[in-house]
Amino acid sequence: MKPVSLRPFLPHPALRRRVPCQFRAYAIQAPGAPTLQVFDSKIKQIHKERAAANAESSRRVDYLRDEVASRLCERLLDINRHFPSVLDLGANACNIARILTTTPPPIPTDPPLHTRLTSLTSADSSPTLLHRDASLPFNTILPSHTRTVLPDPDTAPLPFPPHSFDAVLSSLSLHWINDLPSLLSQIATILKPDSPFLAAIFGGDSLFELRTSLQLADLDRRGGVATHVSPLADVRDVGGLLQKAGFKLLTVDVDDIVVEYPDTFALMQDLQAMGESNAALVRETTAGLRGLGRDVLLANEGIYRELHGVDGGGGRIPATWRVIYMIGWTPGEGQPVPLERGSADVNIKDILEGGGKK
Repeated sequence: MKPVSLRPFLPHPALRRRVPCQFRAYAIQAPGAPTLQVFDSKIKQIHKERAAANAESSRRVDYLRDEVASRLCERLLDINRHFPSVLDLGANACNIARILTTTPPPIPTDPPLHTRLTSLTSADSSPTLLHRDASLPFNTILPSHTRTVLPDPDTAPLPFPPHSFDAVLSSLSLHWINDLPSLLSQIATILKPDSPFLAAIFGGDSLFELRTSLQLADLDRRGGVATHVSPLADVRDVGGLLQKAGFKLLTVDVDDIVVEYPDTFALMQDLQAMGESNAALVRETTAGLRGLGRDVLLANEGIYRELHGVDGGGGRIPATWRVIYMIGWTPGEGQPVPLERGSADVNIKDILEGGGKK
């Protein structure tokens, strides 16, 4: 029996009705590993530009950058080698260039420090800070000194071809980078084989006095704790980051530099003049939340002196800057390498237990 068709019984418009197409949107992960955004790079750029706009105030607070640059240059000069091409990455106000040209050699009969290199490229993302001292005499002492304005390191790669430099230095700038593993890999790429990378960054315990006093002042005056000092890398993570980027022969050490200030307000003013103010994404701003009020600042001053004040210090307070120094080498021929596991011919157990004694 032939099946009955329902077409004659359907209303005419229903035969021509079409169901509209529906589209669904999906979130797609961008290529590469996800990057954790800790710092606001735009705000940090504003901090550095604003600080460098007042050249005299900016030079007055160069004491810390000059000291760290001097210690970093000492590590470079310990390497018995001439460096034809050197990159100062995150040069700030070209502190390394000034140290190389104005610091006398340890032995008076030795040649000047700047003769250990031929060409120095100072690169920074802040053009005002980078060119702040472009008219000073030290710029003419180096055989070749060029300045390069970098793009935002969080959005653009380094503008240098592979194997361009014989050494890369970085003094007190990498602690503001969000994607530090990616930047370290780029540094390894622009270095020639068997070339060193030397850097100094602020470590996680920097300004621990200010952190604790601000937290207690916040808790006392507002009943909660907010982020007022930016988070920093820990020394235990630095070696792993260098190794992951492909560096060999790693060396990591820590220095604590203690600076005395008349009060916490002078400390905060110097931080602002350095361009080192808080730039964490999770922070209080005067445009959003209330920020630091007068009552919190006054409470912080009293708590800081009570917890960290030094007897007999003449009313001055200490601030500790923890600096992490790192050295890594790109792989190259002739570098010392560890022996293969199991190739030793002496058992350490016999040595420790005195088995080798007669």
